[in-house]
Amino acid sequence: MHRKASGRKIRSNTAKAILVTLLLVFTLFPAYWMLSSAFDAQASSGGQSFFPKELSFTNFESVLTDGGFAVFLRNSAIVAGATVLISAAVALLASVAVARFRFKFRTAVLLMILVVQMVPLEALVIPLFVQIRDLQLLNTLLGLIIVYVALALPFGIWMLRGFVAAVPVELEEAAFLDGASWWRMFRSIMLPLVAPGLVATSVFSFITAWNEFIFAMTLLGGSTENYTVAIGLKQFFGLNSNDWGSVMAASTIITIPVMIFFILVQRRLSGGLVSGAVKG
Repeated sequence: MHRKASGRKIRSNTAKAILVTLLLVFTLFPAYWMLSSAFDAQASSGGQSFFPKELSFTNFESVLTDGGFAVFLRNSAIVAGATVLISAAVALLASVAVARFRFKFRTAVLLMILVVQMVPLEALVIPLFVQIRDLQLLNTLLGLIIVYVALALPFGIWMLRGFVAAVPVELEEAAFLDGASWWRMFRSIMLPLVAPGLVATSVFSFITAWNEFIFAMTLLGGSTENYTVAIGLKQFFGLNSNDWGSVMAASTIITIPVMIFFILVQRRLSGGLVSGAVKG
């Protein structure tokens, strides 16, 4: 009996190992193909192979110089950075308001925030386009930043509300009794405790601003110098043929800042996601 049980355990572990290996291959193969094609000098002419014969930076040089991708990276960095900072600051103050203060229509405001999250982004393209046009901010990075902040705020407010509500009111009362001002209490007590939630919402805001295509194309379609990386990538696709070497090199360049951002905030992100589920 012991041998049979041991044999079944070995077969079970072997099956699990094979399944995990297949999942890893399925998951990692697109990333491998992107990198191999980006460093393959023959990929631009459609001659990329599974194992490149010669590694070259030709595709990256072409993308950054001839393709003007360095400008697109700068624009995306400005848009993503501004979106993260503005949305984090506004969402934090708004979450404190809805979590700590009692005011008229407070429940209606929370329900409205929740409903906005349920609306498909495609349904907001025309209304936001009209508003940005009326503000005369079409083909400007400022107009795009305003839209991205508006898209990130509902999620940020709803998530940070849970973090603010989880902070004991007694800590704030003790700070006030010790003579601290509201700003001192907010900076020394509230902000450090809510920091993991800010990181989690900042990741969402950053990814939204960095990868989003529909709103960027709609609002910046007439201004090539203000293109973000998501729009700039489409210039390597033609009607009859595609420059796959440049496409994969540009995709690799786009991925690097996201990876760096995740590496910098991963510890606080994991803690923030768990902490935010404690109390809402």
